[in-house]
Amino acid sequence: MGLSRKEQVFLAILGASGVSGLTALILLLVEATSVLLPTDIKFGIVFDAGSSHTSLFLYQWPADKENGTGVVSQALACQVEGPGISSYTSDPAQAGESLRGCLEEALVLIPEAQHRKTPMFLGATAGMRLLRQKNSSQARDIFAAVTQVLGRSPVDFWGAELLAGQDEGAFGWITVNYGLGTLVKYSFTGEWIQPPEEMLVGALDMGGASTQITFVPGGPILDKSTQADFRLYGSNYSVYTHSYLCFGRDQMLSRLLVGLVQSRPAALLRHPCYLSGYQTTLALAPLYESPCVHTTPPPSLPQNLTVEGTGNPGACVSAIRELFNFSSCQGREDCAFDGIYQPPLQGKFYAFSNFYYTFHFLNLTSGQPLSTVNATIWEFCQRPWKLVEASYPGQDRWLRDYCASGLYILTLLHEGYRFSEETWPSLEFRKQAGGVDIGWTLGYMLNLTGMIPADTPAQLRAVSYGVWVAKVVFMVLTLVAVVGAALVQLFWLQD
Repeated sequence: MGLSRKEQVFLAILGASGVSGLTALILLLVEATSVLLPTDIKFGIVFDAGSSHTSLFLYQWPADKENGTGVVSQALACQVEGPGISSYTSDPAQAGESLRGCLEEALVLIPEAQHRKTPMFLGATAGMRLLRQKNSSQARDIFAAVTQVLGRSPVDFWGAELLAGQDEGAFGWITVNYGLGTLVKYSFTGEWIQPPEEMLVGALDMGGASTQITFVPGGPILDKSTQADFRLYGSNYSVYTHSYLCFGRDQMLSRLLVGLVQSRPAALLRHPCYLSGYQTTLALAPLYESPCVHTTPPPSLPQNLTVEGTGNPGACVSAIRELFNFSSCQGREDCAFDGIYQPPLQGKFYAFSNFYYTFHFLNLTSGQPLSTVNATIWEFCQRPWKLVEASYPGQDRWLRDYCASGLYILTLLHEGYRFSEETWPSLEFRKQAGGVDIGWTLGYMLNLTGMIPADTPAQLRAVSYGVWVAKVVFMVLTLVAVVGAALVQLFWLQD
């Protein structure tokens, strides 16, 4: 005997509720994915105490770091008013006080609840390295004054210390490659990936007192004292790096002037690197106070020296070459100058700091060939001072030195580091990489975040909006079907 119509309807409703419920269950279990809830933002402050000025950089990164190193971005760059801290030998307390303005700017951007969790570090570079050589007591007094001011701030001050030249170069290399995305990159598939090693870029830095070269060579690094090793984003890196103390822009200019005085001692000095028509009076004694100068002034000279520019680029290059010892590397492929080991250049390079500022002024940051760079600098050096002064109003502080700086950089890169006509196109002169200022501070901060434990982010199961809507619809249909089946059972089948 077959089922009655009422029983057929009841079984159909019951079956529909089963199918609808099973579909909702599948949607609930299969389409769910793991997502991380938003985490706190962490902050870090780094003071770059250079020889000519001090800068503050504020960085931020998510608490759930990627592969053991925080994903760091720049939140603030602030230049401290006044000279570098090494200039405050007569008033060390002022070295600390000078940092307050930029520190207050940074604190405004950090939530108050985060202050005690925010690490702060001050790294002093070549200016303080030279002061320590000259007078270690004065260097200690300045560090003590800086520590006193920063130690009283509401953030977690980790200390003020001297940064080694090798660290300055290596951290600058990290900054460049992080900014360019050659260490780690967020792919279009939503994953963090590591680009191939061939994409890594070398770093050329020049401050006031030192200059650094850092890159990954094509073969082994034979002189282990020039090797820096570190681990970032789950990978190990070994780079060649060397810092040349006394080869920064300001110290080079002082050494150049002293060399000219020593070679032609007279009350009137004709300077081939100053433009023709330029004239100034300089005190003689301060030129010989730097540890980079290893001679004494001629006894016959007066205390003040009259310097007159001649605008002779050929003679200027000859004088600049005297600052290098090229003969110590003669016949060696793995040597730069002054007997310093350097493996053959490899890959692309970013030149920043004073490399960039000088070439930017000379309009040479657009990838011009070596011959064009050389011709442009020589042409500038032969311009009359009055014409240049009128063409660049308000730049008197640096204007007289662009000829010497341009020819020095050209000599260093071409004859020192051995960038040839063929490899010159691998050089790019840049101030930023990926929207962050290039220097050692971001590289330091990236390395520093590897020592800060990451908070474990909260994790939930989540679905897309479309799947969520479908699941709700099927759950409602299931409920309607179950209720319908119950009503049929209670009222219709009882008739």
